[in-house]
Amino acid sequence: MEVCTIGGFEQVGKNMTAVKIKDDVIIFDAGIYLPAVIELQEEETHERIYNETHLRKIGALPDDLVLDKYGWTDKVKAIIIGHAHLDHIGALPYLAHRYPKAEIIATPFTMAVLDEILEGERINLKNRKRIVKEDSTYVLNGSSGQIKFEFIHTTHSTLQCVFVAMHTNEGTFFYALDFKLDNYPVIGEPPRYNKLRELGNKGIKVLVLDALYSGTERKTPSERIARNMVEDALSSVRDRKSALLVTTFSSHISRLKSIVDFGKRTGRQIVFIGRSLNKYTNAAIKVGQCPFRKDITMVKYRRQVDAFLKKVDKERGRYLVVCTGHQAEPGSILDRIVKDETPLKLREGDNVIFCSSVIPDPVNINARDRMDKRLRKKGVRIQNDVHVSGHGGREDMRDLVKILKPQHIIPAHGTLRQETPMIELASELGYKFGETSHLSPNGKVLRFD
Repeated sequence: MEVCTIGGFEQVGKNMTAVKIKDDVIIFDAGIYLPAVIELQEEETHERIYNETHLRKIGALPDDLVLDKYGWTDKVKAIIIGHAHLDHIGALPYLAHRYPKAEIIATPFTMAVLDEILEGERINLKNRKRIVKEDSTYVLNGSSGQIKFEFIHTTHSTLQCVFVAMHTNEGTFFYALDFKLDNYPVIGEPPRYNKLRELGNKGIKVLVLDALYSGTERKTPSERIARNMVEDALSSVRDRKSALLVTTFSSHISRLKSIVDFGKRTGRQIVFIGRSLNKYTNAAIKVGQCPFRKDITMVKYRRQVDAFLKKVDKERGRYLVVCTGHQAEPGSILDRIVKDETPLKLREGDNVIFCSSVIPDPVNINARDRMDKRLRKKGVRIQNDVHVSGHGGREDMRDLVKILKPQHIIPAHGTLRQETPMIELASELGYKFGETSHLSPNGKVLRFD
């Protein structure tokens, strides 16, 4: 078993891993590096520059060209996407053509999001698509024999996320990006602990693990806690003459449900604005996972957005605006509002609630700092961090490793500095760095006999 750590092992984003078993290669995830493309997310004219060449040039895509060097490219049999976040699925429209024999495998919601992206970018992939349900299995007949995949339900911060166990003649490879161990999710069920224990008892050779917050000594709180925080935040907005804006991750359908549920109590009309909110909400509707669809209005295009924001400016107490821009992304709805580039002019006493945290990347941290300063200068009331993370903390990782009992651990989903605490935790659990726990830079191949 050989594992190529293509992307996401030196930064937060562009996650991509390839596993080779004899002459069969399976790719896990194909994500984009969001800070490199953030200014394009809400623009309507970006089709001209959203192409593979340009995205490689600005460092947005994982460097999967390394597979050409290793002679793996023509051997790729499948591309498996664990969940629908852009740092896991966003590069696929621009890379899949390099693997024409590979079928794309994902859960219904993840595939629906991919279809929304492809439609928006006017890209037609020729790869076969296979939709798999959570807690299902699929067998692929490879040149090395049968490869069995198990898609195990887990919790994160979007819908229908799965761990993937790949059973081969050379042992089991387990892919655990991304996860938290949420026992009280707002939508869906807790992780399938019984199945995880069963797999751990049977034996796992290699575990690739989401280690982004391995240095945070906690168990990440349940989304139920965030739901209570959202209720409290919205209940504090009582001035019917002020504007009310809420911003969060477009893909976080559970969080959006809480915003809508408690937003209805304000008596305001709830309006979702922005391209990415429209994309993820539509995907949820397609797979029957949008319980709030009848309670919202969606506004997508620039002219519609500006016309709507003109109404908000005149009747500030009538609307609850849910919009993109919690990371202060250039060109996002909130960024444009804060910079007075829309008909809605924020003023003293207006409210902005950030149902999110700042993604720990210098680009995002600096952008949000600038946005917060502008908001404070205007006298806007800010509620920050009305949020719990979708990534497990150190204690979640400890629990998962103890359940799975892998022979080898490879931390992923961060810089080497962010992944190093996972190596320290592995040492506590009896693993030896360089022998059974491994820090791997992008593009390296690790071999496990």
